[in-house]
Amino acid sequence: MSFQDHFSGHAGDYAAARPTYPPALFQWLSDQCLHHDLVWDVGCGNGQASLALAHHFQRVHASDPSQEQIANAPQDPRITWRVESAEICSLRNHTVDLVTAAQAFHWFNQARFCAEAARVLRPGGLVAVWCYGASRVDLAVDAVFHELYETRLGAFWPPERRHVENGYRALPFPFEVITDAPHFSMERAWDLGQYLAYLRTWSASQRCLRETGRDAVGDLAADFARAWGDPARVRDVRWPLSVRAGRTAAE
Repeated sequence: MSFQDHFSGHAGDYAAARPTYPPALFQWLSDQCLHHDLVWDVGCGNGQASLALAHHFQRVHASDPSQEQIANAPQDPRITWRVESAEICSLRNHTVDLVTAAQAFHWFNQARFCAEAARVLRPGGLVAVWCYGASRVDLAVDAVFHELYETRLGAFWPPERRHVENGYRALPFPFEVITDAPHFSMERAWDLGQYLAYLRTWSASQRCLRETGRDAVGDLAADFARAWGDPARVRDVRWPLSVRAGRTAAE
């Protein structure tokens, strides 16, 4: 099955510059599971979530349709890496305790993925998908961010991006939803160079560069620098997480 590949061409930069998920999220997911034998991390990319999950489950089956992303994933004996789509998985029926998709659910065929998740999960097993949207620093930096995100790159975002912006609320999720999931957020302490490197990993930034030859982040670098102050200054960058979690029916 073909897939929309927005990240393979800069998989190394993606691995180095993307923020990481909070440990509290993975502890909460672990606490919701009766068994901790096997987790399927779908659309695993460079393996950020996969590695965190390996601290809570005996085995992680981490899959992504991009060979380049898998090549940039860390080696760990607890993790089996597979180049597979979200809609067709090599795992056996009813063998999985948890299925996760970090910042990837909007790229899937959601109906087919959910059916595949239901197939591999044990009765009462857990599915969790999450995403993060716009980062926050302060009013000055965020104003330049908005100029980049909406004005300079607005035409280059794929249509699926709207599902990230609304926290996956409009996407099908045919599971018994957990309604009292805690609120999580990501935080990183970055200097200006690290922050701009993250902005360049956006699919819209990469598409703009490919199609126009223009580095939209570089075009606004001076504005970001004025808003940021000393480029070596380390500042807190924050992203709210939107999490949807639910269970398959118990026996």
